[in-house]
Amino acid sequence: MMEHIYMNLHETASSQAGVFAAIADIASEAGICTSPEAVKKGLAEREALSTTGFQDGFAIPHTQSDAIQVPALVIVRTETGIEWYAFDGKPCFFFLSLLIPKSEAGTTHLQALSALSRGLMDETRRQKLLETRTNEEMLTLLKTEILTREDV
Repeated sequence: MMEHIYMNLHETASSQAGVFAAIADIASEAGICTSPEAVKKGLAEREALSTTGFQDGFAIPHTQSDAIQVPALVIVRTETGIEWYAFDGKPCFFFLSLLIPKSEAGTTHLQALSALSRGLMDETRRQKLLETRTNEEMLTLLKTEILTREDV
């Protein structure tokens, strides 16, 4: 899975739509998808089903699409919180977005979503994610504590 990390994104990401647009643009520029519009639409449609807002400022927006070429995790962190209707009622500012090709919807998608959710349920891991300041720190933490767990 490809990881793309943007720790201090704030220019356009000041709403859900702005976060979705930022994720889609990152995916397009990185060659993850063929259509940023399809990614934005997929993220918004999934969010309309139920919130992907977790707790303590985290959200896991995700989508599956034929426009997505390779599985990817796009991480966007904003300086200010965005209303996301999270489980704890707090705004979100840390977005771990899963982008999965439609052909891998039942396998890669569920395994990665499960690993991220389990990682975020652990208060120590959540705190470590919040304390990361660089892309390198984030990538190391993801690979050592979140995405390489026995359930992935």
